[in-house]
Amino acid sequence: MKHEIKTQWKGNLLFNADSMGGSFNIDAAEEVGGTNNGLRPKALMLSSLAGCSGIDIASLLKKMRAEVEGMDIDVSAELTDEHPKYYNKVHVTYRFYGKDFKKDKIEKAVQLSIDKYCGVMEMFRKFAEISTEIVYVSN
Repeated sequence: MKHEIKTQWKGNLLFNADSMGGSFNIDAAEEVGGTNNGLRPKALMLSSLAGCSGIDIASLLKKMRAEVEGMDIDVSAELTDEHPKYYNKVHVTYRFYGKDFKKDKIEKAVQLSIDKYCGVMEMFRKFAEISTEIVYVSN
């Protein structure tokens, strides 16, 4: 399967990306010459990681009949000091909201995403040390 996006330069440091399912702007911060009118490329990578894993988990929880009231995924990452700067340490926090959690199923869904299904996670493993945690928030 081949994936493609089309990216157009809109002037200065602003680009528009047409991707599968939508379009969005990519820009740089003002302190480096951008106009803050779009998402940062490296931040998009972290968003992709959270989105990929989240889609896996939401789908698996539904199949396992272990629905939760809500889920947040927070990703924090450290950049290397030298150019080209890339993320070398990434931490993913999976936060589940609800009550009467089916923790065994939730933990299985998270682990399946991390180890088997999330292709973005696998890509990150090629260049970063990844750590994860699960947090339960009772309503």
